[in-house]
Formats: sequence, structure tokens, C-alpha cells
Amino acid sequence: MTAYTMEPMKVFRFALLLAVTCGAIATHAQTYPSRPIRVVVGYAPGGASDIVFRNVQEEWSQQLGQPLVAEYKPGANGSIANDFLASAPPDGYTILWTNVGPHVLNGLLAPQRTDPATFVPVAQVTESALVVVVPAKSPYRTIQDLLGAAKAKPGGLTYGTPGNGSPMHLAGAQLSIALGAPMTQVPYKGSAPALADLMAGQFDFMADSRASTAPLIRDGRLRALAVTSAQRVPELPQVPTVTESGVPGYSVTTWVGVVAPAGTPGTVVEKLSSTLRAALRSPAVRARYAQSSTDVVETSTTEFARSVDTQRLALKALVDKLKIKAD
Repeated sequence: MTAYTMEPMKVFRFALLLAVTCGAIATHAQTYPSRPIRVVVGYAPGGASDIVFRNVQEEWSQQLGQPLVAEYKPGANGSIANDFLASAPPDGYTILWTNVGPHVLNGLLAPQRTDPATFVPVAQVTESALVVVVPAKSPYRTIQDLLGAAKAKPGGLTYGTPGNGSPMHLAGAQLSIALGAPMTQVPYKGSAPALADLMAGQFDFMADSRASTAPLIRDGRLRALAVTSAQRVPELPQVPTVTESGVPGYSVTTWVGVVAPAGTPGTVVEKLSSTLRAALRSPAVRARYAQSSTDVVETSTTEFARSVDTQRLALKALVDKLKIKAD
């Protein structure tokens, strides 16, 4: 008799718990966001990632109805920021502003404490070519000039990067392989300090984002030799592609996107994604990105996830071929 009277009570308690849980999730989704959102940036202020975030920060905040507050966690090519996000509550109040380096390349180069593949994709923001640049006073004026110098002194030509295993490192290493001439990487903790040392003549060249290099090219402090995309870019129409410069098939682009901790509710992810896409449609935002030489890419969460998965497979083959290792 007792067994039969207990069973309905268990069912009732389970149903009550389920109703409370679903109600809490629904309430969170309806009220989200109710406080400021922390946006973790894995690089130093003033670099390419920071510029891309600042371009949309105000309009995205307006769409969400809450401030977006940048929190910088530079170092280890974004791995520190990855670890920080992994320990954050999956409630949508801590998200990560990331790119192909920390989100894809890090896990291919060495085991990580945090697997970025477990993060929830929110949306891609931009995709852009890199620009191969040298100091204004450099004797090098073309990619072929770099080739001649690299072959004349194997390993003597140096290129800077914002970190080992970054997309810029991959671009330089791929160029070295394509030219058939060894070059030496000089890694930094971010684009800003690397570009400062490039202008000071501490190394020979660098492939970096259009957002970071365009103002310095306009000011005459850097000279552009080539862009790494398959086509020329609008703001530098006179600058050839690497392929046009005598390196057939060479193409490297990088992207910026947003991810959230594993377990973030789908309704919250969709709110973040839809409001970001709406902000990216703003004429003012588009104008800022155009001014900073960055191409806006508006994708859904599903499209972003599919693109990253495809890129991860392609880059694994490339990393294995180039034998790039983490520090």
C-alpha cells in the first residue's frame, strides 16, 4: 500500500521541479539582459581586436539595452581569455570577443586547458585580409624584394607577429614556405607593440590586419607591399595581392566573432546574436568599419558554427604541413 502511495508523490515532486526550472529559464530569457555585459578581449587595448569591438560597441549596447564593458585579458595568443570565459557562469553576462587564433589555431598547436570548440558560437562580425607591411624607410618595396633578401641570407629576414600561433604567424610561415626561403618569427603580445617595433626597425616586415595598419600606411609610417586575400582591397587599390606578386595560390584571411560559455541558454545566445546583427546593419557602424578597413560579415549562429568547423579542418592540415608548434 505504501509503495503505491509514494510513487505519485515522486512524480509530483519531479513535475514541480521541472516546472520551476523551466519557469526560471523562461524568466531569465524574458528579462535578459538586466545588467551590464562583460566582453572579454584576449589582446591589449588599441590592437585590431579592440578596434573592431569599439566600432560596434555603442550600437550593440543600444540594441541590448545594457552597457557592454570591455575587459582585457591579453597573453598566450588569447588562451588566457579562453580560460577566463570557461570559468564564467553560462548566463550571457560574460562573453568573449575572439578570432581564428585563440578559437581555432591554439587547440591545433598544443593541448589547451580550455577547448574553445566547447564554446557556444554567437555570431561572426568581420572577415578581412592582412596587409604585408614594412617600415617607411625599408629598402624592400615588393614581395620579390623580400624573397631576394630571404634567399640571400636564409633565416636572416625577420617578421613580427602578435603572438606565436596567431593568424599573422601562420601568414608569415606560409609565405616563407611559398617563397621557399626560411624566415625568422619575432613574436609579441599583441599587434600594437609589434607594429611599434616594426616602425622602429626592430625587424623586417609584418602581416597584420587592415584595421591596425591602414592608419599607419596613410600617415606614411608604413609601406604596404601586398594584401593576403585573393582580391585587392578597396582602400588600397594600388597594392597587389601576394598572388599577383608572384606567389600563386596564396590566400590568408582572418575573422573576428563572439562566443559564449558552454551551457549558455539558446534564447540568450539568440538575443546576443540578433542584436549584434541588427547593430552591424547600422550605417554608422558600417562607416566605421569601412574607415578602419574591415569587412562586415553578418552570419547566424548556425552559419558561424559551420564556418568555424570547416576552417578548423583546413587549418589542421596547414599547421601539420608547416610544422608550427606552440611555445
